[in-house]
Amino acid sequence: MAGHVGGSEGGSNSMDKSITLPPDEIFRNLENAKRFAIDIGGSLTKLAYYSTVQHKVAKVRSFDHSVKEAEGDPLYEISVQEEITARLHFIKFENAYIETCLDFIKDHLVNTETKVIKATGGGAYKFKDLIEKKLKLKVDKEDEMTCLIKGCNFVLKNIPHEAFVYAKHADPEFRFQNTHPDIFPYLLINIGSGVSIVKVESEDKFERIGGSSIGGGTFWGLGALLTKTKRFDELLQLASKGQHSNVDMLVKDIYGGAYESLGLTGDLIASSFGKSATTDKQFSKEDMAKSLLHMISNDIGQLACLYARLHNLSRVYFGGFFIRGHPVTMHTITYSINFFTKGEVQALFLRHEGYLGTIGAFLKGAEEDNPNQYSWGENYAGSSGLMSVSPDINPMQRARSGTFDMLEMDRLDRQLVNLPLLQDPSSYIPDTMDLTEDSHAREYWLYCFEEALDGVVKRAVASRPDLPEATEQAEKFRQKYRHKLQTLRQQPFAYGSLTVRSLLDTREHCLNEFNFPDPYSKIKQQENDMALKYYQKVVRALEDLSWEQRQFALVRGLLAGNVFDWGAKAVSDVLETDPGFGFEQAKQQLQERPWLVDAYNQWIERLKGEPHKCALFFVDNSGIDIILGVFPFVRELLLRGTQVVLASNSGPALNDVTNNELQILTERIAGMDPVIQSAVKDDRLTLVQSGSSSPCLDLSRLDKVLATVVRERRTDLVIIEGMGRAIHTNYYAALSCESLKLAVIKNSWLAERLGGKIFSVVFKYEVPPQMQVQH
Repeated sequence: MAGHVGGSEGGSNSMDKSITLPPDEIFRNLENAKRFAIDIGGSLTKLAYYSTVQHKVAKVRSFDHSVKEAEGDPLYEISVQEEITARLHFIKFENAYIETCLDFIKDHLVNTETKVIKATGGGAYKFKDLIEKKLKLKVDKEDEMTCLIKGCNFVLKNIPHEAFVYAKHADPEFRFQNTHPDIFPYLLINIGSGVSIVKVESEDKFERIGGSSIGGGTFWGLGALLTKTKRFDELLQLASKGQHSNVDMLVKDIYGGAYESLGLTGDLIASSFGKSATTDKQFSKEDMAKSLLHMISNDIGQLACLYARLHNLSRVYFGGFFIRGHPVTMHTITYSINFFTKGEVQALFLRHEGYLGTIGAFLKGAEEDNPNQYSWGENYAGSSGLMSVSPDINPMQRARSGTFDMLEMDRLDRQLVNLPLLQDPSSYIPDTMDLTEDSHAREYWLYCFEEALDGVVKRAVASRPDLPEATEQAEKFRQKYRHKLQTLRQQPFAYGSLTVRSLLDTREHCLNEFNFPDPYSKIKQQENDMALKYYQKVVRALEDLSWEQRQFALVRGLLAGNVFDWGAKAVSDVLETDPGFGFEQAKQQLQERPWLVDAYNQWIERLKGEPHKCALFFVDNSGIDIILGVFPFVRELLLRGTQVVLASNSGPALNDVTNNELQILTERIAGMDPVIQSAVKDDRLTLVQSGSSSPCLDLSRLDKVLATVVRERRTDLVIIEGMGRAIHTNYYAALSCESLKLAVIKNSWLAERLGGKIFSVVFKYEVPPQMQVQH
C-alpha cells in the first residue's frame, strides 16, 4: 500500500515510489469530512478539509457519598467516554498526483453534506472540470489575495512558533519568533511570478500598496534563457554553487577598493551582470544563476524596505513560490533586507507559508462555523514539520522527499488569551531552554524521552484493560513517537522551537492519537484516595506550631508534595519499587537550607505585612502534592484573608491533577475541613481550568474565563508550582505582580545545569521593579 494510492481499477494509477506514507495516513478522517477547499498553484496543490475525530476521554465522576461508604471504596469512578472534536487537515502534494488524490478522496467520501469546494490559486481554472467531475462538487472560486491574508492571520494567531528569521550560517538556521499578542499591522510580500506588497491592518482590512513585475517568474524566465534549464529547483541549485562576482561588477572593480566618502564597501555589487558587457569570455551557468538571484532578491528587498519605511511597519513577512522554504532565496532576501534597513527591519518567513491560500479559502467557506471564535492548536501527531534545508540535501531530492506534507490543527474547547498579569506579553517566552540552539541539552532530553518510552507504553496498556487491542495500539504509539524523536534529532526546528514542553506535548498528542487519553488515571485515583486519609492529621500537626514554624512547615510540605511526580524517572523508580513512599520520607529527601534558589526570608517578611487580595495558584500533581502540599498552604492564605483561585489543567497530562478531579477533591476536603468549606461557600476559593493539557505552562495561551477571573478579583499574587510549570517554563517569566515559583528538581542533569544536585529546591519570590519602589 505504501507505494501508491488506491485509485481506479488496474494498476495504471500507481504513484511514484517515493511516497512513503500510505494514503490513509495522509488523508485522515476523510469519512467525517465536512468541507473542502483547494489551492492549486503552478506546481503544488494544497487541499484543506474540516473533519471530526472521535477519541476517548477519561472522565471522572463523584460517587454518591450520602450513603455511608465501605472502607476502601474509591473516591470517584473513572469512565472512558467517546468525545468528538473538530480537526482541520491541510495536505500539500505535487500537481502530478492530483487525479490520483481526487480518486482516493472520492472513494472515501461517505457523507459529506457539502455540495461546494472552495478553490483559489491560478490552477483552479485549469483543473475546475476535473474536480467537478471527480468529486461531484461545484467549484467556487475565491479571490487569491483575500485567501492569502485570511490564512496568514489564522496561522499567526494560532501557531505559536509560526514566524522565523533565517540565518544561513547559524546553527540551526532558524530563529523562531514568539507570536505577538497583536499580530497587526504587518506587511506581506508575496513573491510569485510577480511581487505583491500588501499592508494588513486588521482581520478584514488590507490593501495592496505596491508590487513589481520583477519577481519569481523573472528569475525563472531569465534563468531559463541564460542557463537553458527549465526547472526552478535546478536553477536554485545552480545558483547555490555559483560565484556572482565573476559576472557582477563590484564597487572595487570600478574604484579599485571601497568608495569611502559614500560609505560603499568594495564587495558591494555596483552593477548586476556588469562584467558580461566588457569581458569576452563564457560565463558558467552557476555564476549567471547566482548573479540573477542576487539581482532579483536585492530589487525585492529594496522595494520591501521602502514600503516598510513609507508605512512605518517593522514586521515584514515573505511568502510565495520564490520562497517556499528554499534556503538560497531566504538567505538572499534576508541579506538584502539587512543591508537596506541596517538591521531595523527583520525579514520574517512562515513555517506553513505554502498553506496560506488554502487555509484562507477554507475559512471563507466555513464562516457559518466561524473558526475564528475558537483557538486552534497544531496537532504534532499529524503534522509533517519543516523539512531540513541543509545544503547537503540537494533541492531535487528535497522536492521529492516532500511529496506529501501535512498540517493538522485541533479545535480547542475554549479561547486562549494572555494572562493579564504578564509584564510584557510581546516579549514573554514560556520556555526556559531552547533545545534548537543548545545541542548538548537537546541530545540529553531526546535521550531521556527515548529512555522513558518503554515505561509510557507499559502504563498506557495498563490504563486500558477494557481495550482488547491495547497492546497493538501502544506499539503503534511507540513507533510514531520514536519516529518523531528521530525526526527531531535530524531537524530540531521541524515544529518551531524545540523545548522540553514541545517534547511532552508531542507525546500527549501521540498517546491521544491511539486512544490512551489518560494513562495515569488509575494511579492518580489511588494516590488521591491515600492522601485524603492523612489530610486532617497534617492540618492538626500544623495547627500545633508557632506562626514562624508553621510558615516554614507549609512551604516544606508544598515542596515535599512536589516530589511525587510520575513524570520524573528518578521519582517514578522509587514509586514503582516502594508504593508506601510517603510524605515524611519526601521531606527527608529535600535539600536543607540554604536552597539552590532561596528567597524564603523575603517571603516571610512579606507575610508579616498586609494580606494579598487574591492569589492565583497554578497547581501540579495529584495525590500528596495537591492534597497534603497545596491545600494546607491555601488554607493558611484563606485564613489570612486572601482569596484563592486554583488553576488546574483542562485535560490530563502525566499525573497532573485535572480540573474535573480537583472539583471532587475539593468537595471531599470541604467535607472534612470547615475552613475550606466556608471558603468554597463564600466563593473565596474558586476552581478554574487553565485551558492547557500540558505538564508545562504557557501563560500566553490560557482559558479566557481564567483571565476574566484574574482581572475581576484583582489578583496580586501568582504561585507557580512544579518542575514543568516553574522550571522548564516560566523560570524567567516577568509578572506585573508578586510571584512565587517553587519546585523540587527531580532530574540530576537539570539540577547540575542549574548548579545543584537532585532534589535541590528552587524557591523564587519575585516582586516586580515598579512595586519595589512602593515598598
